[in-house]
Amino acid sequence: MTTDSCTTVNIRAIPEADIDQALDLSYLVFHVKASEKARQHDRDILLGSARTGAYDGDRLAGQIAAYPLTLSVPGNRLPCAALDFVSVAATHRRRGLLTSMFDEVWRGCADAGQVLSCLWASESAIYGRYGYAPAGETCQIEIDSSRPLALRIAPDSRPLRLIDPADAPALAGPLFDAHLAHRAGRVVRDEAWWRTHVLHLEGDDDDDDDDEGFGPPRVVVLGAPGEPVGGYAVYRTRGPGESPGAVLVRELEADGAPAAAALWSYLASIDLTATVRGPFRPADDPLLLLAADRDQVRATRREPGLWIRLVDVRAALTARSWAAPVDLVLDLGDTAVPANAGRFRLTAGPDGSSWTPTDEAADLTLDVRELAACYPGGTRLAHLVYAGLVTEHTPGAARALDAALATEWLPATGEY
Repeated sequence: MTTDSCTTVNIRAIPEADIDQALDLSYLVFHVKASEKARQHDRDILLGSARTGAYDGDRLAGQIAAYPLTLSVPGNRLPCAALDFVSVAATHRRRGLLTSMFDEVWRGCADAGQVLSCLWASESAIYGRYGYAPAGETCQIEIDSSRPLALRIAPDSRPLRLIDPADAPALAGPLFDAHLAHRAGRVVRDEAWWRTHVLHLEGDDDDDDDDEGFGPPRVVVLGAPGEPVGGYAVYRTRGPGESPGAVLVRELEADGAPAAAALWSYLASIDLTATVRGPFRPADDPLLLLAADRDQVRATRREPGLWIRLVDVRAALTARSWAAPVDLVLDLGDTAVPANAGRFRLTAGPDGSSWTPTDEAADLTLDVRELAACYPGGTRLAHLVYAGLVTEHTPGAARALDAALATEWLPATGEY
């Protein structure tokens, strides 16, 4: 237990007996009116999390929950603390509570061997000062499906079939797992994660999609029974009424462009609908290239996706894969986790990497936040130099590090 700068507030673990108090604080801060079903879903998440609270007497004034999961990074999968329920009561703002709670979170990550931390930011202005940065961008794709979808390639000819959503983890899961190596920023799933975060078969029945009149989740797969699934889509539909009929695509995975073409063509052909919307698609979704008419297929919004933080910089850098050799000295700043800060030589390449302290002159000076932005391959260091956020002391150093960090596909996280 620690005491923050306001001597009446103690930072300590939240016991199971205070779970309901933690939920009440979260709902107060985020202005949520939760059903009992949604409350039970949130209670289960908290029970499975490491919980840090700021107590004013015996009352919670702030909290952070850290849920353990595994995240894909280039060439690997790493243990990660996914933060949720981050909240401080309005009566206790600007008193250092969040900083004090984060100090406990970093200690907990070290004890649990969690190299990374991640979160979905509700207020992005907050988390940069704690070393978090967007791991990549997502885009919203909209298809005008009032006419047949025009594509530049022929769709895969394998049959499409609807399956029971409860069977999706077993049938579609192997394809998703195989694609984990393709994109950084994805959560390694078990069946429970599929049911609650992808299919939404359990938990929050106050989903925003329900407010728009969408029905239950549907799952379509590409491939005949008994054959490996070549692609799948998780989606919901809304018939015409006060609003036009629409298809909402929660997730779509395919083993190649023809398979993706078959799935998108199917979704765009569903009767009594005029729009297909994919709210959280990768920024490099192949559909944007496959479309024969970009007036029919549009990226209507781009925004930061999952935010990540390098809790243990050395472990994170030496665990990922590298696309090209690089040998540079980085002067890294990290006010929240001092063990990460200092001057280090990064020697890396396809055969491995090392991160060792050095007194040599720095090639680049940057903060851990900027390193986190570049780490999964979605942000170019040269752009951060141009923006004045990274200092390049040796000409070409940023370009060399970009080449080493490069990935074939941009990082993306579909869960929301």
